[in-house]
Amino acid sequence: MAKPAARIAVIQAGFALGVLALLTRAVQLQIVEGEDWKKLAESSRTERRVLPARRGALYDRNGVPLAVTQEFYHVGIAPNELDDPAAAFRRIVRSLRVSPAALDREFRAGKRWIYLHGPFNATQVQPLRSLAGVHLEGSFQRFYPSRELARPIIGGLQPDRAAGGAGLELAFDSILTGRPGVAVLLKDRAGHRYDSPSREVRDPVPGNEVVLTIDAELQEIAERGLADALEEMKAEGGDVVFLDPKTGELLALASRQVVPGAVPRASTFTDPFEPGSTAKLFTAAAFLRYGVVDSTDTVFGERGSWAMPVNRHGRTRPIHDVHAHMGNLTLAEAIRTSSNIAMAKFSLRLTPEQQYETLRDFGFGTPTGAEFPSESRGQLAPPHRWQSMYTRASMAMGYELGVTPVQLAAAYGAIANDGILLAPTLIREVRDPAGKVLFRREPEPVRRVVSPEIAGRLRQLLRGAVEEGGTGTEAQLANYTVLGKTGTARRYQDGGYVAGKYTSTFAAIFPADDPQLVVIVKIDNPKGSYYGGHTAAPVTRTMLQQALASRRVAIDRGRLAPGAAGPLAAPAATTGPTARPITVVSWPYKASPRASEPVTVPTVAGRSVREAALALHRRGLRMSLHGMGRVVRTTPEAGAEASPGASVSVWAQ
Repeated sequence: MAKPAARIAVIQAGFALGVLALLTRAVQLQIVEGEDWKKLAESSRTERRVLPARRGALYDRNGVPLAVTQEFYHVGIAPNELDDPAAAFRRIVRSLRVSPAALDREFRAGKRWIYLHGPFNATQVQPLRSLAGVHLEGSFQRFYPSRELARPIIGGLQPDRAAGGAGLELAFDSILTGRPGVAVLLKDRAGHRYDSPSREVRDPVPGNEVVLTIDAELQEIAERGLADALEEMKAEGGDVVFLDPKTGELLALASRQVVPGAVPRASTFTDPFEPGSTAKLFTAAAFLRYGVVDSTDTVFGERGSWAMPVNRHGRTRPIHDVHAHMGNLTLAEAIRTSSNIAMAKFSLRLTPEQQYETLRDFGFGTPTGAEFPSESRGQLAPPHRWQSMYTRASMAMGYELGVTPVQLAAAYGAIANDGILLAPTLIREVRDPAGKVLFRREPEPVRRVVSPEIAGRLRQLLRGAVEEGGTGTEAQLANYTVLGKTGTARRYQDGGYVAGKYTSTFAAIFPADDPQLVVIVKIDNPKGSYYGGHTAAPVTRTMLQQALASRRVAIDRGRLAPGAAGPLAAPAATTGPTARPITVVSWPYKASPRASEPVTVPTVAGRSVREAALALHRRGLRMSLHGMGRVVRTTPEAGAEASPGASVSVWAQ
């Protein structure tokens, strides 16, 4: 009898141990490891996905889009979720324009999930949003509606990333980048993913929008004028800067390099050059600032050739003038005829420290502070590194000094702005996605460089340089007065100055009274005539004429001199680049009181977005873009009448 009892006890103990083991395991799974197993189960049937945020847009000062983000879609179809498969099939084919035969094969194959990569734009997928069983997966793509307009300045994104990689896309990356959202998707056993609105964790927040100071129409005038000039002169490259001297706003920045293998870049910010005679005005400012030269002081012109003593041991430096002078020259005559000899002689009245401080105060040798990455500071050596007599004369003639076109524009802007140097800027406003203004840029004074009286005397010196007998007469307009200074400098390459290679420059202030624009035109190594007065000056005149003719660039005609707004006379005959007319395209239209008659909406279907924009703007109409690619339709339709300045919705795919 003992043996059965022992067996029963053993069995009971075994059951007890088994129950204890089960309880221990249950405690381990449910309590100790419960959270880990819960997460594993959740991950097998759900997936957390980052929802990308739309990158903010870049606009010109008038609202013309320069960089926008378009949303594209991939389409997933779950046939077993469709309420009416036949009707859904027809709508999908009609909206997405996919092959009916190919899609029918997918349906007949009995697949539980059909994936259409596309990508498809918002217009195409709009009719599908209400269909049960059709799932949309959105993605973003950066789009530049104006193509290559201002692209070295705007820059681009990093490859395979939505982050800024160059230019303003990089500089404003933290402003343009939105905050990604997070969603939880459901997964079935086959791994297909389904939207579950109730499980969305956080919506994406779009990035802010930036309104630039750039004027798209003036930018196009600058780029086309520069391209035509380089082609005619067979030059290696060049730059153009338009700046508002009252605000420091950069209105247009054109750069072009035509040397084989050259990488397109914003050389207006990155490439210093020796400005030649355009820098003579700043040495003249030092003369007046320290009172070492007055209007009656003269120096002998040396008949156009002078062996300048540079040390006490008899060493000399040859200095020549293009326009030889038999007698004496005042400071005004030295600027008007761009005399190297007179400026070198006058410069000996300054100490190196005085000359350096004046150039430094005009902003040379330091970044301007404009919102552009990798801006060059230029080159301005401190006085203790100068060869006293040699360097003073070099600086007075615009050598041994490296400036960028933007630095030169800002310095001339100080002269136009009664002696106050303003920080150049590319940003006008920052707006949130709803259009609310978050930041508005105000003019930022850097310092007062010279008094208003001295600035006025410097403008008078510039007036003489473009009047009869001056070197810049080819920049002058018929009905408005332009102030300016020419510059021609030998190019410094590989450790020395190269014979026969020059940089031609013209710096202009327009108009003479109450200036609104500073214009810098630089031509690298033009063939044929290389003097700034015969190359860069006429290019400046042509661009100003085109800007005035457009009547929609950033020029306040109410501030122009009374009685000087008549039609512009035809430019004088020239062998330079002004012989080729520039076509001006009106960008955002601003209706005038006389423009009240309706206009006809042009036919743009089948054209590119760029061509459509040009056609509409020529009619005085605005464009509201939906999608990208080729235009499929417009609202109002082609042939309909619309009020001048009205917006036409353009649908493209």
